[in-house]
Amino acid sequence: MSAPSLADIPASLKSSIQKYMRIANEHERRDPVISYYCRLYAMQHGMTVDKQSPEARKFLVSLMDYLEKSKQTLADEEAVQNEVCGQAHLENYALKLFLYADNEDRAGRFGKNVIKAFLTSSQLLDVMTTFGELNEDLAKNRQYARWKAFYINKCLQNGETPVAGPLPEDGEEGLSVPVPSGVGFDNVAGPSVPPSNMTFSTDSGLFPTPGAHAPPSTPQDPPRSGSHQAPQSHHYPGGSSHPSSSYQPQPGPSQGSHIAASNDWTPPPNPGGVQLTSQQYQTGIRYCKFASSAMQYEDAQTAIENLTKALKLLTTGVDPK
Repeated sequence: MSAPSLADIPASLKSSIQKYMRIANEHERRDPVISYYCRLYAMQHGMTVDKQSPEARKFLVSLMDYLEKSKQTLADEEAVQNEVCGQAHLENYALKLFLYADNEDRAGRFGKNVIKAFLTSSQLLDVMTTFGELNEDLAKNRQYARWKAFYINKCLQNGETPVAGPLPEDGEEGLSVPVPSGVGFDNVAGPSVPPSNMTFSTDSGLFPTPGAHAPPSTPQDPPRSGSHQAPQSHHYPGGSSHPSSSYQPQPGPSQGSHIAASNDWTPPPNPGGVQLTSQQYQTGIRYCKFASSAMQYEDAQTAIENLTKALKLLTTGVDPK
């Protein structure tokens, strides 16, 4: 079953969901998780706009059927089968885009690619409302990204040079400026995926300094394939290439400095008496990341399940999966 195309969207839904369907199409091969959640949001949002007209009903039913089939096809995608991981995946991706655009903007490198990145970031944060209301920081990021995309686009259309970063006097007030329709965003070209070499740091704040890569509250992106947790179902109304995180913790002066100083260093013996491979340690890290993401969203059960899996793996060498 082929994915519903942009041409299939009825007139009554086009202005509301076309942008999300476009992102889904753009990420079909790059990141099927993003595509899945964009279509899920489009379907849910479309149901609130028009589910009565025959054209809209036909489109939404076909989209719902496609989503159900996609969820089966993506059975090994933890971020599709588990909503906690899905939230982390979307947040991670949206913030990478936001911070790429913000860094380019602050460096004075304006262009359609920056507009597209800001705009796509704001739209992916719309998609995140599939899981509930955005927290205050994400809501501000969405508002700023949408406003900044409009502002840069308007300046370029008028032959003006945009002001880099927040406006010096009314940057905060400018966030309340609504983004009107018809400003040419639909045809903006440029990347809608963040550079693959972007990493995370511990910088904080709504407007990161140049070179910053994510606020500390951002959960790490779960790997594309991993443990098989109990799937969480999406609730459908009327009846919802992946940039992996290159973050590597760097040892500070109080930890790990002796490791670099000695080529003879060997890891301490495992207290469980088992010999673990590097791959097994990576699997343990993955379980801990899932647990961390779950705690970000106050899901104690999923956090405990994954920490328990990590503990069993480390003490017995057996991957509970």
